[in-house]
Amino acid sequence: MKPSELGAYLSARRARITPDEVGLPSTGHRRVPGLRREEVALLAGVSVDYYTRLEQGRERTPSGPVIDALAAALRVGEDGREHMYRLTGLSPAERNTVVDGRVAPGLLQLMSAWPDNPALVYNRAFDVTATNAIADALFVHWRHSRNLMHMVFGEPEARSFYRNWSEVARNSVAGFRLNHGKAPGDPRVQQVLTELLQRSPDFTRLWASHDARGKALEQKTFQHPEVGPLTLTMQTFDVRSNPGQELVVYHAEEGSPSSDALRLLGSLAATTRGGE
Repeated sequence: MKPSELGAYLSARRARITPDEVGLPSTGHRRVPGLRREEVALLAGVSVDYYTRLEQGRERTPSGPVIDALAAALRVGEDGREHMYRLTGLSPAERNTVVDGRVAPGLLQLMSAWPDNPALVYNRAFDVTATNAIADALFVHWRHSRNLMHMVFGEPEARSFYRNWSEVARNSVAGFRLNHGKAPGDPRVQQVLTELLQRSPDFTRLWASHDARGKALEQKTFQHPEVGPLTLTMQTFDVRSNPGQELVVYHAEEGSPSSDALRLLGSLAATTRGGE
């Protein structure tokens, strides 16, 4: 652990919690936008001096119960709590430094059996390693990049393609930071991180917020150049046969305009593939 990583995380999370949110009085002049250090210490049941040393990196070995208490005080959720455990070395990083880029043949067959459900597999660095035909059509055949982070922060048309771009960007960075914490030695994750910090002020700003959480059930809204607006729900699954890979599957509400548009997209994808 770098001495400042946990401290930076605690400081960033503290700045985003207001006294009202945790039932504390908000009185007098406040020099910080969120909680004071002494307020976090009170909520977590630790001394102000100890909490200050944690933020400043002078204390590097908090116990599990202290991490649990701080996670509850700062309301970081289960992903954030696990991220804190990894930053302190209480939870081991994933053993596989490099994720195998191969995708199991059985999974590829399963994905190809979903003509109306875009499905893709990506690694810790958000490199897309496998897709089905309708996913290729949904993402306009990856004309900019097959890395989802580069798409969000480097694709010139990303803000119009993702109709809820701000939310997509925020969630993408939070997921990327979680992966970075799981495997800080992954060279591809480090490469993508370096590229994004050098090229994207939006990524750099969001990275500084220290959000760390995985993808869950969520909706994305797209403006597709061929079939128009789409509102899709996405489900994310860990690929147990290859740790470090995740499978994402999209679907539309049955009977909705998005469902009709998705079927049209599937037909276009089948036509395109059949003509190859």
